Amino acid sequence: MSLADYLAKNYLNADPTTEKKSKKRKRKHAAPEETGGLIIADDDLTGWDNTNNGRDAEDGPQIISSRTSEFRKSKKTGWVSVGAPPPKDSEQAAADAILTDAANERRQREAEEDDAPVVEGGEDVEMGGMTNDQGTKAGLQTSAQVNAAMNRKKKEEKKRMKEAIEEAGGQADATIYRDASGRIINVAMKRAEARKKEEEAKKKAQEEEEAAKGDAQRLAKEARRKDLAEAKYLKVARTADDEELNDELKEQDRWNDPMAQLVTKKKKSKSATGKPLYKGAFEPNRYGIRPGFRWDGVDRGNGFEKQWFAARNKKKDREELEYAWQLDV
Repeated sequence: MSLADYLAKNYLNADPTTEKKSKKRKRKHAAPEETGGLIIADDDLTGWDNTNNGRDAEDGPQIISSRTSEFRKSKKTGWVSVGAPPPKDSEQAAADAILTDAANERRQREAEEDDAPVVEGGEDVEMGGMTNDQGTKAGLQTSAQVNAAMNRKKKEEKKRMKEAIEEAGGQADATIYRDASGRIINVAMKRAEARKKEEEAKKKAQEEEEAAKGDAQRLAKEARRKDLAEAKYLKVARTADDEELNDELKEQDRWNDPMAQLVTKKKKSKSATGKPLYKGAFEPNRYGIRPGFRWDGVDRGNGFEKQWFAARNKKKDREELEYAWQLDV
C-alpha cells in the first residue's frame, strides 16, 4: 500500500458517489511473502488503534434508505363511490322475493274486492269512528284498510261530480268549482248564501237608520202603519155620525179656529213617548216641541229660533202693509 492510499484511507473523506457501488466479497489477506527477514511495521503514530482492522470501507455493510419507489406511489384511486354498495346476490334475491310477494298480494286483494258482495250502507258502517280532515279513518290501519278508504273516497268524488253535472242540466262540459281541499262547490248554493248575506246587511243598515231617528218620528210612523192596517176594515162612506173620525178631528189644532180660545182643553202632562212635560212657560220653537220636565228655564240656544220667528213676522207685516197701501191708492 502506498503512502497516498494510506493517507486517503485513514485521514481523508472521499466524495460520495452517486452511483451505487456493488458489494464486494470479503477477501482474506494473503500471508506475507518472505522478504528476506525485513519486516515493515505500520504503527499508529497518534497512539490510536485502527478501528477498521484492515478492512476496506467498501467491505462494510451499506445502509440503504427503507423508502422505495413503491411507497412513493399512491395506491389509492381518486374516484369516490356514491350511494350504497351494490347488493350481493343473496340480498338482491331477497328484495326480488319481497317485491313479488307484494305484487301478488295486491292482485289478490283487487280480485277479492271485485268478487265481494255489495252491501247497502256498508261504507258508512265501515267508516264509523274518528276521521281526520281528509275524510279517512284515524288511527292505526293496515294497508288494505287504507286502500279501501282511498277507493271509497274516489267513488264518492265521482258520485258528487255526477250529481253536480245532473243538477247543472246534464252538461258534461259545465265548469266544476272546487275549494282548497278538493271538495266540489255548489255554485247555486253559494249564490243563495251571498244573497242572504246581502239582505242581512241591508236589514242591519235599515235598523241603524231607524235607530238614528227620534222617538216622535218612530211613533208617527207606527201610527201611520196602524192606520193603514185598520183602513181595510173601514167603510167606504164615512158620515158625520162616525165617532172615531169626530174624535180625530177634535184633537187637531187649527190656527184660524174661532173657538180655540173659548174651548178648554185638557192639558197634557205627558208626552207621546210617556215622559213628563214641563209645566211652565217657554218660548215657542219651529216644531212645537215642549221642554222636558227637568228643564230649569234657562235658554242655552244661540237665539236662532227667536230670530226665525221675528223674520217671519216682519215679512208677514210688510206684505200686509203693502197690500193696505195698494188699496188706498
